[in-house]
Amino acid sequence: MRIFPFSLALQPAAKKEAAAKAADPAAKAIAAIEKSGGSVRALAQNDERKEVSFYLQGAAIKDADIAPVAQVPKVAYLHLGKTSITDAGMAHLKGLTELEQLHLEGTKIGDSGLAQLKDLKKLTYLNLYNTGVSDAGLTHLAGLTALKSLYLWQTKVTDAGVAKLKQALPNVQIIRGWDLEPKPAPAATPPEKK
Repeated sequence: MRIFPFSLALQPAAKKEAAAKAADPAAKAIAAIEKSGGSVRALAQNDERKEVSFYLQGAAIKDADIAPVAQVPKVAYLHLGKTSITDAGMAHLKGLTELEQLHLEGTKIGDSGLAQLKDLKKLTYLNLYNTGVSDAGLTHLAGLTALKSLYLWQTKVTDAGVAKLKQALPNVQIIRGWDLEPKPAPAATPPEKK
């Protein structure tokens, strides 16, 4: 029965590994996110960046529930759509400098919450559909030069606010629902000969 002593030797190593995970702030944060119903996944096998999603939990997710996200390294995608987060909760996103995509659609955020996003220089996608954001909030986005897609349908944003943001970010595509940005007309095609 030499296997028995060998298995006993493995137990302390397993305990050490469990203790190390318990002391790791990222592991604690991921456990807290999962406890509240969120999920944390790697983007791909060979990619250390993470996707954090609370989307399926809806209104049950409050500002305090997203606080652990700040302790997760390399968060690239964050889904907070249809949760109950407010401008106060946006402070937890301030340090997510690797963030590329942010879903805030259907949340209770407004203009002051967007001030927390001004240093997220890698942000390429931002969904603000059905939020309280107005022209004043868009001023906080003017320095996000990587931004490519911005969804503003059912917000308080006006044409003047969109025009001002487009001056600062000429390459951003702004989607306002039925009122999409005008696109150049296709070239006229000659009529078919019969």
